[in-house]
Amino acid sequence: MDRLAEADRLVELLGEWTTASGPLYRKLAGAVARGIEVGDLIAGDRLPSERDLAKLLMVSRATVVAAYDELRGKGLVDSVRGSGTRVSGRRAPSDHGRRGRAGTGRDPRGWAAGPAPMISLALATEPAVPELAEAYRAMDDADLAELMGDVGYHPRGYPPLRAAVADYYSAARLPTDPDQVLITTGAQQVIGLVAQMYLRPGSTVVVESPSWPGCLDVFRAAGARLVAVPMDREGVRADRLAAAFAEERPVLAYLMPTFHNPTGTLMSEERRRQVAELAARHNVPVLEDNAYSGFLGRTPDPAPPPLAAFAHGNAEVLTVGSMAKSVWGGLRIGWVRGPAAIVERLARYKVRADLGSPVLDQALSARLLPRLDKIATARGEVLRARLDHLRALLATHLPGWRWTEPHGGSGLWVALPGTSAQTFAQVALRHGVEAVPGSATDPTGAHDNYLRLPVTFRTETITELVHRLARAWADLQRHGPAEPSRPVV
Repeated sequence: MDRLAEADRLVELLGEWTTASGPLYRKLAGAVARGIEVGDLIAGDRLPSERDLAKLLMVSRATVVAAYDELRGKGLVDSVRGSGTRVSGRRAPSDHGRRGRAGTGRDPRGWAAGPAPMISLALATEPAVPELAEAYRAMDDADLAELMGDVGYHPRGYPPLRAAVADYYSAARLPTDPDQVLITTGAQQVIGLVAQMYLRPGSTVVVESPSWPGCLDVFRAAGARLVAVPMDREGVRADRLAAAFAEERPVLAYLMPTFHNPTGTLMSEERRRQVAELAARHNVPVLEDNAYSGFLGRTPDPAPPPLAAFAHGNAEVLTVGSMAKSVWGGLRIGWVRGPAAIVERLARYKVRADLGSPVLDQALSARLLPRLDKIATARGEVLRARLDHLRALLATHLPGWRWTEPHGGSGLWVALPGTSAQTFAQVALRHGVEAVPGSATDPTGAHDNYLRLPVTFRTETITELVHRLARAWADLQRHGPAEPSRPVV
């Protein structure tokens, strides 16, 4: 691992290190010590140089020097001239926190972390819509008696929900039979099942640039090689996609045609037709993830049908949907629609995973799905008002920041002028904002000067968010990584 990769990995492991109390160098030393204690860092791991770590964390070199001194004093690290600083072999991690070397077990975007006294941009989530409580109350005693009298195991999904999903797609100009539908525990499970079925170590997967970090993690965990294809205002570029299909011979393409995450782009109907034709010509299966279709939509009338509607001949397109984004993150019900034979194969992987998704949640989803478009319209009105509020604040307090107006989605994809988002994220962390650098969305590390700003916060939180970002930006522009003669406190 080269020295910059070492520094990047440690920064990822440190998490929200600045939120602790005490002098800055002790906060840093404490975060590294915790990494050693739980086994994220093990004996022999090399730590970054003081200069490299100071640059990435946007602190003085003296701060890092003092932190390393404290770690050496506790016997946690050793420094040898010419070999750098390494985790000491004299201290072993506790068994309850030990992690395997195949992965750190840490979530670099903080999605699995507990509550923190900051505004996190890592998730774009909303409270449950009112219709969820209404649907819950509507499940009267008769409904519950029927459900509980059933065996409770539906490996392919609760039949009324599969029928509702089929009707939903048929109404969207994609004729669908219930046999073409598999119900899953969220959209994320679909991606995992597809990865199991299609990918082997070394397989090539084509993704958009940028893309959703969660899918990139799943594909990397399967040992896939990721090839990024750029986008324009109509979606993934057809010319570059054609070249990637011809030259890279991928086993799968993962695309987000409807309100792409993070850019909010809506792929045009003509581009969908081109993508489907390319997939058929090159025999590349496509996984289209439309989980964000219920957000902020400014769709034409009628809205473009799913990409699968343009699949003909041997084109193999799997369409993903979910209740989590449109209704509530706690309603972990998703689905995949595709050719019946492919769905049958995926169902076998699903059975090995969990024997079937929760039936009560599926029954609720079956009641809600016919109202999903109305739910999305109502939520979209709220989010558009918040988006207008965010844009006005940015224009006032951060006039140099730029973005392209999204067609839909959950926020703004913002470009920072002449600044690494990874560098800014470290400063923002000290101002109470957890930001995700755009490089996390791109397999090549590009888009490093971008941030996603969700509009799923309440208006007052968005106001506070922009004020914190503005203070962090002013701090970065005014000071940069200072080099005082003693540790910063």
